[in-house]
Amino acid sequence: QVQLVQSGGGLVQHGGSLRLSCAASGGTFSNYAMGWFRQAPGKEREFITGISRRGNGISYVDSVRGRFTISRDNAKNTVDLKMNSLKPEDTAVYLCAGDPYHELAQTNEHDYPYWGLGTQVSVSS
Repeated sequence: QVQLVQSGGGLVQHGGSLRLSCAASGGTFSNYAMGWFRQAPGKEREFITGISRRGNGISYVDSVRGRFTISRDNAKNTVDLKMNSLKPEDTAVYLCAGDPYHELAQTNEHDYPYWGLGTQVSVSS
C-alpha cells in the first residue's frame, strides 16, 4: 500500500508558475499509474492530468494542456506537476492519486484508491 506525500503549491500571481510534487512510499511506485486532480470551492473534483506507470503515456484535460506538465521519476518515487501561465481559474486544492490497477492513467477519481492530502494553489488576478 502506497502513501503519497505532497509538497509545493502556494500563492502566485496571474501568469506565474508553480511546481507540485508527490512522493510515494510503502509500495512499488512503478506499479502505479498516477493522476493529478483538483477541486475548487463548490465544484466537483476534476482530473487534470495523468501519467502511465512507465511514464510513456500522458494525458491532459484541455484547460491545462500546453500550460501544465506532468512527469515522474520511478527511481525517486516521485511525480511532479509543473504549472505555467497560471490563471485565477486554476485556484483549487490539488491532489495526487495512485492507481495500481491500470497501466494508463484513468480520468475517473474512483479508479484511484490512494490519495495525497492535497495542497492549495491560489492564483491572484
